[in-house]
Amino acid sequence: MTQLTIANHTITLPSGISLAYYDSRTDEKPVVVLLHGYCGSSAYWERVAEPLARQARIIALDLRGHGRSSAETGPEETNSMELYADDLAAMLEQLKINKACVLGHSLGGYITLAFAERFEEKLSAFGLVHSTPLPDGDAAKENRDNAVAAIKKDGVSAFVEGLVPKLYSPDNKSAMPDQVERSIAIGRGTSAAGAIGAAKGMKDRPDRTEVLKRTTLPVLLLAGEQDQIIPAERTFVVDGANVTREKLANAGHMGMVERPEAFAEAVLSFINKLN
Repeated sequence: MTQLTIANHTITLPSGISLAYYDSRTDEKPVVVLLHGYCGSSAYWERVAEPLARQARIIALDLRGHGRSSAETGPEETNSMELYADDLAAMLEQLKINKACVLGHSLGGYITLAFAERFEEKLSAFGLVHSTPLPDGDAAKENRDNAVAAIKKDGVSAFVEGLVPKLYSPDNKSAMPDQVERSIAIGRGTSAAGAIGAAKGMKDRPDRTEVLKRTTLPVLLLAGEQDQIIPAERTFVVDGANVTREKLANAGHMGMVERPEAFAEAVLSFINKLN
């Protein structure tokens, strides 16, 4: 199995889980943690990590079961969003990071909300990147079950070959074949246990709109204008003085890959307000 990642460190948590992660280790503040999406890895951020690291310390981890991180799952093969959030909390504690801005892409956004619900005191800010606080509807839950069945039957490679092209806008899918192939290659680094555990956890996640409504922390909501996985209206479900909304033109579900310059500009504009 080829595992493509930008992770340059590993850490073993008290639970025994080993997480691979990228750490720019700059003296810049704030600390910004990037959580990738389903069947991704820290490599999802490779086109934006360097520009972001000029103004923040960037940490991008491989979620359990993804990239080079351990593949152990929770009960009933399920990796709950709370389980991933606990992984992140333990990691930050070990790295002696008291507060961070956590930005989560898709699955990573679901984890970010679980983290905000459980560990808000560890956050300086947080954001959803092509993600939503809303739970799966009936059709989406059925799709999670179908994904589990497909992975068990045909394996991760076949699954991501079907999944990844849908993450790009129709125009970018045609115009960026190398990036689509790169994302597929990254996806192949996901273990079957990791992909199954994440699918089951996403299916079971609750509505966390109240987390966004209650928080007084700065919040970034970033959506792709042409996102066919999570349309912008499912990201922009709250507003307020503490909420920054950004919509990327000509981007689907992979703004950090499809529009890296615009993506980095939007994130930097947000995090510069935190200094």
